[in-house]
Amino acid sequence: MDLLSIFLVTLLINNIVLTRFIGLCSFFGISSNLRNSAMMGMAVTFVAVSSSAVTWFVNRFLLTPLGIQYMRIVAFILVIASFVQLVEIIMRKTLPRFYSAFGIYLPLITVNCAILAVNLINFDEGYSLPASLVSGLATGLGYTLAIVLLAGIRERLAYEQLPRSLQGAPIAFIVAGLLALSFQGFMGIGG
Repeated sequence: MDLLSIFLVTLLINNIVLTRFIGLCSFFGISSNLRNSAMMGMAVTFVAVSSSAVTWFVNRFLLTPLGIQYMRIVAFILVIASFVQLVEIIMRKTLPRFYSAFGIYLPLITVNCAILAVNLINFDEGYSLPASLVSGLATGLGYTLAIVLLAGIRERLAYEQLPRSLQGAPIAFIVAGLLALSFQGFMGIGG
């Protein structure tokens, strides 16, 4: 697959949230506010791209030569957690305004399974470094697209008269289901 195909397939056809259903905790937890959702999407995109690069090198120059590919999940989680902590420390010291804008969202990325998933998908697909970077970028942008769409709809629904039984999480699940159903339409593009 060429890089553009990887990008489009990962962004739309295999959207990490709406077709693979990975990363749903933060997807539902953060999506009640459009600004917070956009911030979370940017943070996820940054960490997905960065961790894709680092884990590619870890896999290529450490795990594979030593014959310990079975340790990839542990190694990838350590890379992701270490990377997020390093970025958090550097941002706190050098970019305090940017750090405070991210707030709690940066540490939450460590436990976002979408970040681990993109790295495992890159490994399973045997992607090159450029392909891994494109996959990480498309995964992050796909996550951002999904969470911003849901947040926009949820903000709009906050002004509507909904039955009490549908307010909050129930309507969020219904909207997310409809978004997921609409993304299934992209499946015909990739075939």
